Amino acid sequence: MTKKITTLNKVAVAVAMGIASSYGPAVLAGETEWSGFVENATYRRESKGISKSRNTAQLEFSRNLISSDSGWDNVSVHGTLRATYDAVYDINEDEFGSDAGAQAGQDIFLETTLNGVGTPVAHGSGLNAATVDGAYGLLNANPAGIPGLPPFPANSAFVDSYPNNPSTGMKVLGEDTHKIDGGVAFGVPVRPCDVDSRGCIKDYIDADEDDLKYPEFNDRWDFLREFYIDATRTLDDGDQLNVRLGRQQVVWGRTDLFRVLDVLNPVDYSRHNIYDELEDTRIPMWMLQMERRMGPTGGFDDLNASVVWNFDKFRPHNLGSCSGAYNPLDAACFFRGMKNLWDNGGTVANFAPINAAGLPAGLAPILAPQLNAVGALPDEALAAASDPTIAGWAATNFGPNQIGIRDVHLPSWSLSNTQLGAKLEGVYGDLNFSVNALTYRSQFPSLRGGKTVDNSENPFVKGDVGPTPHLIAFDIYFPRVNLIGGSLDYYSESLDTVFRFEGAYSQGEEFADSMSEDLFSDSDVLRYVIGVDKTVMIPALNRSRGFLFSGQLFGEHLLDHRSEQATYGERGFAQWKSNNIATLLIKGWWMNDRLSPQIIMAHDFRAQSSVAAPMVEWLINDNWKLTASANIKFGDGADKTADDCRSCNPYGPFTAYPAAEHGAGVTSGSAGLASLEPTGRFRSGILGMANEEDEYQLTIQYRF
Repeated sequence: MTKKITTLNKVAVAVAMGIASSYGPAVLAGETEWSGFVENATYRRESKGISKSRNTAQLEFSRNLISSDSGWDNVSVHGTLRATYDAVYDINEDEFGSDAGAQAGQDIFLETTLNGVGTPVAHGSGLNAATVDGAYGLLNANPAGIPGLPPFPANSAFVDSYPNNPSTGMKVLGEDTHKIDGGVAFGVPVRPCDVDSRGCIKDYIDADEDDLKYPEFNDRWDFLREFYIDATRTLDDGDQLNVRLGRQQVVWGRTDLFRVLDVLNPVDYSRHNIYDELEDTRIPMWMLQMERRMGPTGGFDDLNASVVWNFDKFRPHNLGSCSGAYNPLDAACFFRGMKNLWDNGGTVANFAPINAAGLPAGLAPILAPQLNAVGALPDEALAAASDPTIAGWAATNFGPNQIGIRDVHLPSWSLSNTQLGAKLEGVYGDLNFSVNALTYRSQFPSLRGGKTVDNSENPFVKGDVGPTPHLIAFDIYFPRVNLIGGSLDYYSESLDTVFRFEGAYSQGEEFADSMSEDLFSDSDVLRYVIGVDKTVMIPALNRSRGFLFSGQLFGEHLLDHRSEQATYGERGFAQWKSNNIATLLIKGWWMNDRLSPQIIMAHDFRAQSSVAAPMVEWLINDNWKLTASANIKFGDGADKTADDCRSCNPYGPFTAYPAAEHGAGVTSGSAGLASLEPTGRFRSGILGMANEEDEYQLTIQYRF
C-alpha cells in the first residue's frame, strides 16, 4: 500500500506541475501546499464481532497558478488522494470475507410457516428438494389418469436439486436483520464475487475481496477524491466569473444524514451506511461548474448564478455488498439473492398456499376430486382436501430464468445521459436563499417486473412465454428524474437562532407497486427539511461555552401513491405515502475546544425505529485526535410488512390463492398478502433494517 500511495502522489504532483507549466514562462506560482492525515477506525458490532478496521491515508494539495497575461485574476489547482485498507475482511473473514455463510455440508433452514401453521422444510444439504408432506412430489409425478394435469417439464419449478447452487457460502435473506418467521425467504450467496460469483451483477454489485479491502483502487479511479482547476476573472461590468473544472463534489444541500437538494454526487453507503460525514461518502464526479458572482445587486446584499454540468459516465449509489459490513435496507443481499434465483434457480419459502390436507389451496376444489377419482385420495378425506382455506405456505422450487433479477441497465455515456443543474442564490438582509433545478439519472435503482421468462412453470403453457403480467422477474433501471427546489436560511437576532428550510419536488422516480402489471409505478415526490440551530448556555455544565442544539424534521410525500384493499390485505405501493424522520444534534466543548462530546439521534415515525450516536472527540494536540463513539439502534426494527406479491399468481394455477382476484386460478394480480420479506424493507426503513447493527467505535487520527 505504501508503494501504491507513493506512486499516486508522484503522479498527482506531476499532473499539477504539468498544468502549471502550460501557463508558460510568465507564471508566478506559490509553493504547493500539502496536508493530510492517517487514521485507523475500528468498530465492533455486538452480533458480528469486528465490523470495521479501516486504515486510511489521505493527502490534499493545492497550488496557485497566476499568469500575467492569462486574463484571469487567479488560477489554482486542488487535489485530494485517499487510500483505504479495511482489515476486517482478513480479521473477520467468517462473517464478511471468503469464509462467510454456511459451510460445506451445513444446512440452510428455510422456515416455511406463517403464524405457526404449515410444515417447515430443510432443503437437502441446504437448498435442495422442496417436498411438503409429499404434496409436491405427488404433483410432480402426476399419476396417469388425472385429466388436465400434464407432467411438469424437466426444468420446471419442482426440481429436486440444484447442482449449480449448493448452500455453501449462503445465508437466508434477512437473517441478520430479523427473525425468519414468515415471508418470502431464500438463500443468498454472501462471499466476495471472486470467491463465489453466484448472484453477482456485472458492473453493479460485483465486488471482489480486493474491492472490499481497498475500495478506492478500481477502474473509476476512486483514489482520486478530488482533482480540479479553479479560476476566477473580473468581467467588464465588475461581476466575477468563477470556473471549476475537474473531479469534485458539488454541495447544494445544508442538511445532515438525509439529502434533499444535495443529489449531484452519488453516495458510497458501503463506507458506513448513512452515518459517516457526506464529505467522506460522496462519490466525486467529473464536472464543470460555472458561477457568476454579481455581488450587491438591486435590493439584494449578494447574488450569484451558477450552472453545473456533470459530464462523467453515470454512476449509481454504492449500496454495499452482501459480503460487506454495511448495505442499507439489506438491498445488496436482496439483489444478489434475486439474481442468483434467475441464474441458477432455487427454493423460495412460503410461496405457494396449501390447505390442511397439504394440497395447493387455490386448486384444491378441482384437484381433490380428481385425486379421489383415481384412488389417490380416500373418500373420507375428500371434503377436507377440497377445502380452499389456507392452512399454511409451502416452499416452492424455481428453475433458472423464472423469477429474480434478469439484467441491469446502467446508462452508457452519451450527451443525453449527462446531468445538468442550475442555481440562483443570494442574501437579502438576514435571509439566505437558493433556487435550484436539476435533471439527472436516479442514483437509486428501480426494479421493473413482468419480464419475459425462458421457461414457464405453468404446465399449460409450452415453450418460451412473452412478458408476463405481475411476474416477479425484474430488470434494474435508473430512470431520468427532474427536480426543482430551493432553500432558505434565516437568522433571528432577537432569538439568536437560525431557521433552515430546504425543499425539492421531483418527477420521474419509480417505486414498487403491486397494482401495476410491471410491478412499478412512477410518482412525483415532495421532500423537505425544516431545521433549527441554536446555541444555549447551560452554566451548570459549562460557564464559558454554549451548547449547540440542532434539530431537523425530514418529510417525504409520494404524490401519486396508490393502494387498495384486496382479499388478504392492502396492495399497491410498498413505500409509505408519507413519512417523517426527526434528528437532533447536541454538541458541547471543553478544554479550549479540545474536548467535544456530542450526541446525534434520529427517529423514523412510521417505522417506529430510532438511533442514538454518542461521540466524544479529543484533540490531544495539533496533530493527534482520538474519537470514541457508539451507534445504538432501538425501537420496532425490521418488522413492517408490505405486499410481497406471492399472491400475484404469476404461475397459476398451482400457486393460485383462493381469492376473488384470481377467478378460476389463472388470473394474475395480487391478492394483498403481506410480509416483511422482501418489500417490507421499504417500510421498515434504513433505521429499522439496521436494528441489529449496534456498534462501539474507536478512531485515532494523525493529521499533518
